[in-house]
Amino acid sequence: MTLTPAPAPAAPAGGPGTAGFAYARQVADAVLFEGYVLYPYRASAAKNRLRWQFGVLVPPSWGPAHGEHSAFRTELLMEPRGDTVLAVELRFLHPLRRTVQRALPGGGFADTAELHLPDRVLVPWDEGAEERVEFTVPVRDLLGDGQVRCFGRPAREETEPVLDDDGRTVGRLVRRAAAVEGTVRLQAAELDVPYRAYRLTATVDNTSPWTPDGASEAAGRDAALPRSLVAAHLLLGLGAGSFLSLTAPPEWARAETAACENRHTWPVLAGEPGRTDVVLSSPIILEDHPAIAPESAGAMYDALEIDEILALRTAALTDQEKREARGTDARAAAVVDLADSLPPEVLDRLHGAVRTLREITGEERPGGADGPEGFGGFEGAPGPDADPGAGLFRPDTPWWDPAGADPAGPPPERVTVDGVPVGRGSRVRLSPGLRRTDAQDLFLQGRTALVEEVLHDVDGGVHLAVTVEGDPGADIRREQGRFLYFQPDEVSPLPDEGDVRDASAEADR
Repeated sequence: MTLTPAPAPAAPAGGPGTAGFAYARQVADAVLFEGYVLYPYRASAAKNRLRWQFGVLVPPSWGPAHGEHSAFRTELLMEPRGDTVLAVELRFLHPLRRTVQRALPGGGFADTAELHLPDRVLVPWDEGAEERVEFTVPVRDLLGDGQVRCFGRPAREETEPVLDDDGRTVGRLVRRAAAVEGTVRLQAAELDVPYRAYRLTATVDNTSPWTPDGASEAAGRDAALPRSLVAAHLLLGLGAGSFLSLTAPPEWARAETAACENRHTWPVLAGEPGRTDVVLSSPIILEDHPAIAPESAGAMYDALEIDEILALRTAALTDQEKREARGTDARAAAVVDLADSLPPEVLDRLHGAVRTLREITGEERPGGADGPEGFGGFEGAPGPDADPGAGLFRPDTPWWDPAGADPAGPPPERVTVDGVPVGRGSRVRLSPGLRRTDAQDLFLQGRTALVEEVLHDVDGGVHLAVTVEGDPGADIRREQGRFLYFQPDEVSPLPDEGDVRDASAEADR
């Protein structure tokens, strides 16, 4: 599946928060199974040998010594109305260790590395059983010490016979699950703000009492996974009221929102567009109101990948590779069958979609019908004498009109930032915009950088290509032309080293 931002907000819908869970589960399912089994969907593939990359809560006796965590914490603001309730749904995968056994001629079964059938090759594998912990609690009961809900899943073993085409038993699958235990802790604190608002803290802990022995230590992470909560995430819903976005809070809540502490998960508004009563706290960073692209034909278990590429590559697997994939997991088998059965019109639909353009009609171009000196076709297009900083890209900037483009002369090589001309060789301090960046850019907050190029796009936008000062790979980036890109309003000019030395010498005199 491909994740795409939801369309523009509609009018808020009524009803309790739990009604929005069905909509939010579409994305939550993609989170639950992200990376579950990766192309080429065979257990023998190297990338399918390291399982469960996201949202893994390991037993507390295992985590600290091995760099993994046994808990996650979600914190956000909410505005409940009246005497309402909070609906909670913890979802995770419980690993099932599957072994394959062949039937012995004299009766009984023996473990085997492979069991060949006409349509598939069965191999040992860790499956994931979806688990839910659901409850509701009055918001008033979350004040003070809050509430704690304990949950557990017992150890179990189940078998499934494997039959050949004639209905004879040729083997069996044995699935074993280890016991897991955990807690969900909820606490609310009223805020000192003009409105009735609370900070909600939700913590999920794996409290499984398992203690690794020498054999477990030798087995490594593989021994801890059966006792882990995999791809763990929370759905939270208010019966009446709303949650506040952490990325676009109202002005009065900005300071309180900035003080929220989230560890190993990130909460986003996840109900239908326009609703604010449902939150998905995910181990994968998402935007508010994420949605599954309508073009997606089914789960591919690479939800952030491109469905078209996955479908075409899967359809191109050899028959033997498809037999191995079908025998790896029932979900992998479904992917192979889906790729083999997609009609051309569905594949064409996966080829791409444009969601950001809007029709422009009846608008007068700046400077007359043709615009100043040939510039025109989009609102606010800069003339040749315009301030270069006025060309910053904005979401409401219409698409480029080729008929109105200026073919003459190169674009300006410098842009004015805070009254200072900035161009190649300028030093700047980085301040990535929260609404236009990703997690990697946020690590560069406050770092200094050197401007390598000033670039102009067809929308009239200006972008600064930079290398971070102190980056040992800066020379390689320059040689390959692989820079980091920021807009002028995401940087602050700094004096170059010569200016600093001159100012220091003047101060000494």
